[in-house]
Amino acid sequence: MRWLPALVLGLSACTLGQSAEEVARNQAKSVVNTVVAQKMPGVNATPVTDCVIDNASMPEIYTISKGAVVGVSPDTVNAVMTIAQRPATMQCVAQKGMGLL
Repeated sequence: MRWLPALVLGLSACTLGQSAEEVARNQAKSVVNTVVAQKMPGVNATPVTDCVIDNASMPEIYTISKGAVVGVSPDTVNAVMTIAQRPATMQCVAQKGMGLL
């Protein structure tokens, strides 16, 4: 995880008025959206992505956001799908009218 401090510093330096957390969450959203679109074809990815991000820990967010910088790896996909299968995430998706994953 040597990349994490450099990523956080680089991200925070690139955005005026946004915290590194906000930048990482935004980058992670783009990665999650891509993974959801690939792994769950035909599903509106945006609500699922929001639920995954809302149910991820900050270390998970930072790990997933790394995919926006270095590319989506199998570990990134695994992290997204693990979070997507959590009961709280599935409940969130169901509340947004998407049904079960």
